[in-house]
Amino acid sequence: MRGAGPITIGALLLTLLAVLWPLSEARAQVGTSLTSCIRPIHPGDDPRTLLTHPQAFDCTHDQSSYGVGDYWVLSQPLPMVAGDPRDRLAVSFASTWQNATTLHILYADGQIRTIAFTSATTAPYLLLGATIAVPLHHQGTRPVRILWEAHGAANMRGVVRGARIGHYADMLAVESSLGLIYGIIIGVVVGLGVYNLALWPALRQPLQPVYCLLLFFITGYALSSSGLIGQWLPWLDNNERHRWNAIMLGGVALTLVVFSRHFFERKVFEGWLDRMAVICFVLIAIPNVAFALLAPRWILPLDQAVVLGFLVLLIFLITVLVRAWRLRSNFLWAFAIAWGAPIALAMFRVLHAEHLIAWRPWIDQSTVLSMGAEALIASLGVAYRIYLLSRERDLARADERVARRLADTDPLTGLFNRRAFLEQAIGRSGPQTLILADIDHFKRINDTLGHDEGDEVLRIFTRTLGEAVGLDMLVARIGGEEFALLADADRAPDPELLLARLRATSYPSGLTVTASLGLCTGPIADEADWRRLYREADQALFAAKGAGRDRACWGVPIAPAPLPGGLLPVIRPHRKRLGRGTGLCVNGGSSRRS
Repeated sequence: MRGAGPITIGALLLTLLAVLWPLSEARAQVGTSLTSCIRPIHPGDDPRTLLTHPQAFDCTHDQSSYGVGDYWVLSQPLPMVAGDPRDRLAVSFASTWQNATTLHILYADGQIRTIAFTSATTAPYLLLGATIAVPLHHQGTRPVRILWEAHGAANMRGVVRGARIGHYADMLAVESSLGLIYGIIIGVVVGLGVYNLALWPALRQPLQPVYCLLLFFITGYALSSSGLIGQWLPWLDNNERHRWNAIMLGGVALTLVVFSRHFFERKVFEGWLDRMAVICFVLIAIPNVAFALLAPRWILPLDQAVVLGFLVLLIFLITVLVRAWRLRSNFLWAFAIAWGAPIALAMFRVLHAEHLIAWRPWIDQSTVLSMGAEALIASLGVAYRIYLLSRERDLARADERVARRLADTDPLTGLFNRRAFLEQAIGRSGPQTLILADIDHFKRINDTLGHDEGDEVLRIFTRTLGEAVGLDMLVARIGGEEFALLADADRAPDPELLLARLRATSYPSGLTVTASLGLCTGPIADEADWRRLYREADQALFAAKGAGRDRACWGVPIAPAPLPGGLLPVIRPHRKRLGRGTGLCVNGGSSRRS
């Protein structure tokens, strides 16, 4: 997985970008680019005068240097548009924060046609890619110049950006292509979110809900940044769409900080990087919340604060990648491949926001597309992360089972110890027969053969017990040379046959080893039942030893609690009872004193 995985996913990412990038660039290639000049609106300005005498316009400085306000923006003389002159022309430009926009179009015959809309009525002109396309009126002559009248322009990065003139049908054709792409992106992202939410109750990995939240913000950003939400909700004010776009992009940034902390191993974020994550989160959250609540008030300084927050995020993510590489994180390649394109494109967004590079349509559109590709690639990374976590959990559970088995097992014989035997025994339903087996004169065996040979006797004795009882019988070593067996009363082994088998087994140095058995039958529903059953079996064992050893003695059967209706299961004792402490022994036991 470490070798082929990154190569495969990298190839998939390159393939997706190779397919999606030309389509995102197609928007920029529709029509002919227009250059424009700017000047503030003054009382008494006349559109015709401005269209015919453009000397007062500034064509050298960046439009954003004028700040918030009301502006005229004048295009250079319009070029001839190739194609059928009967096809309808349209002028397109990037959607920006403005309260009202009016286009004054000057035609070659001297007529001026006006098209006006507000931020609340932008929807009919809004195309995917957050582009406004305004169809021009059919005239007998061609348009020669366009004058934009913008009121309430935030002018964060220009009043009119990316202006182009072309055939309206071509713009709608690209609209259809981008609609398919955005539909695929949103469908994949929503599907991944539903899939991870469905898996979360089963896997309970904290990474999953964080990833689902990240997918939510990516979906919201794709809807708002592309303008698709404006088409779905035509009543939505275009400036409010910009506000929601900023909120969703901030949500992506904030969630990405939390996502990275959950995605990588804990060692990556130990110490100073963990504190840096908190600082980064705060520096992103404060300006984004302020922008969402206060815009358009103080919109320019708030916008700069948001941009600085994203710059901090880029530094933070690069620092995380470097530290993950130094600590040889298992998840470095998945995070780097998934977020490489969005991080690189975010750098272009920051450079443009700081007016270091000119705006291009692909900067916004390819960010959305790269986030869609990220959602697909990151899903593989998340799946791989969950796979490793699940494997770690399975290994931990296996280790826990081994540790529990070791804690429950007698190390010499491999049988249950007393604690594990009681856990398994108490609560068994129906009458149970408890057999206590004690090796006769075991101290003498240890003194004669030594402790090593004595341990071997215990192991052989254990193996013989295991071969003589059923699979459903519990067998445990509860003392030095004392063993306990428990089985359903109607399936308990015959004590005479058990004694004979133990007696016939070969032991070291040709030694004959015998055992004494104490038996008792009764319920074992709770600990009190166990104490009674064990006391009777132990007294029977004492009686077997007192009667000469190498024999079995029965304790007094214990009747279960009365059942409703007076129905009592009948348990018949094997022999009549003697005095307390003597028990009754089965005939046929060996008469030898071993």
